Amino acid sequence: MLPVLTAYRWEVRKLLAQRRSWLGIAAAAAGPIIFLISIQISAITPGHGPYDTPLGPNLRDTGLTLDLVVTKLVAIVGPTLVAALVAGDIVASEEAGGTLKTILVRSLRRWHVLAGKALAVFSYLLAALVTFAVVGIGVAVIAWGFHPVVNLSGHTVSAGSALGLTLLSLVFYGLPTLAIAAFALFLSVATRNSVAAVAGTLLYALVWQGLDALSAIASAHPYLLYAQFRAWHGLYQTPHDLHLLVRDVWVSAIFTIIPLVAAVIIFNRRDVDT
Repeated sequence: MLPVLTAYRWEVRKLLAQRRSWLGIAAAAAGPIIFLISIQISAITPGHGPYDTPLGPNLRDTGLTLDLVVTKLVAIVGPTLVAALVAGDIVASEEAGGTLKTILVRSLRRWHVLAGKALAVFSYLLAALVTFAVVGIGVAVIAWGFHPVVNLSGHTVSAGSALGLTLLSLVFYGLPTLAIAAFALFLSVATRNSVAAVAGTLLYALVWQGLDALSAIASAHPYLLYAQFRAWHGLYQTPHDLHLLVRDVWVSAIFTIIPLVAAVIIFNRRDVDT
């Protein structure tokens, strides 16, 4: 693992030096703030109109559900944008800048380099998710207080328990986001073009969203990647629906591993101009 960690350290340093990385973190922080302001100035009753979402009726009564309402409103597109801008560029930019050949002459195997890049992308998404969670819960609690939550089954959950459930829900929400990032990394390797990788990742996410809307394949909906963004609903039911959470883990894992393996195969066989 030492060579992978060496590559990972350098990739993190590069991400920290890039403006787009900080723009993604800023977007993750701004998202819940913007939604909170829109809710505060809106005349729409929480739980109705655009806020007719799971846990939406809790808005303005407690600050512990804003983040989860926002995840429903941004659906798959929001996390896809953040993931694609970083993962879709992390290899393709090396190709475009002619720096990939200088990396490959180091005493690291190619899969070490790619593994370091993948870990850096996943770490970045974790940082964005933590930022989203902390800012969203923080501003919402300041605005609406630290109060109990009425869950999806109509039962009241104490504020302390709701805080833990919300944080855990965001973890399960992040798993399919990693799968999206893995596909973006695959496109970055396969296309050698940042624009194509970013656009392809957005199209990939929209295809999953479209498939979820097809009634003809309703029986397959629970196993689509898009459905895993709703798996956290299992935590806010009484009793907890653990089947949703387990399915989220293994479905997201499949759609993460497959593009990563494909990316390694392509990267290992790639001819690099010198």
